[in-house]
Amino acid sequence: MKLAISGTYSSGKTSTVMALSYYTGVPRTVAAAIREIMPEAVPGKRLAEVTPAEYLQLAVRRHAGRVAAEARLGDSFLSDGTSLQEWIYASARVRFGMDPGAGHVVAREDLDLEMLFFEKVTDQLGHAFRQHVAGTYDAVVHLVNERPIADDGHRPMNEAFRTYCDDMLLRTVHELGIPLHEYRGSIEERLEQLSAQFSLTPVMSVEDAIERMREDYAAIDKRLEHERALAGTPR
Repeated sequence: MKLAISGTYSSGKTSTVMALSYYTGVPRTVAAAIREIMPEAVPGKRLAEVTPAEYLQLAVRRHAGRVAAEARLGDSFLSDGTSLQEWIYASARVRFGMDPGAGHVVAREDLDLEMLFFEKVTDQLGHAFRQHVAGTYDAVVHLVNERPIADDGHRPMNEAFRTYCDDMLLRTVHELGIPLHEYRGSIEERLEQLSAQFSLTPVMSVEDAIERMREDYAAIDKRLEHERALAGTPR
């Protein structure tokens, strides 16, 4: 089964995928996140500072990484999100601006030619990304936003932006006709419910799976994009 664990920022996707992979033995896709891509793609910039053209580059790189990671694992894997997120986060920037953390909605009549072109390109990427998602995943698990947005300096956003993206994500999965399951609760509850729902046989205890996840999560390089670039972090 090819199962996507979806949701917007700070919903717990990465920790859930890591722990579920340990708990069930199903491999997870490993692809570079935006913060890991940025030092090479747009060195020295923060995500809130990228131009529309630069954001499109990031979205395409992220999608390509996902596709390559999925291809390596074949017909059985857990995916940390989907390419719908890259499309939706780009599309939402037409409404909220390239820096969603600014906290305002941009009126359509105030969009300049650059943003209008960005919107057209984003729509076309969305067409391709939606086709990929529809043809790849057997089911999508959507993690409901129950946590505050992580204040890590990387995510330029506000609650209105996150809610808008979350609604668009759910609506799109419904439109694509992919079986969709929404989950709430603690990481322990998620693991037990997911394994039961999809008939995934545990290979270790929930406690051991979560402990291994925490070790892996703690090892993630969480430096900001410009800090990575200054340090010359290798890819």
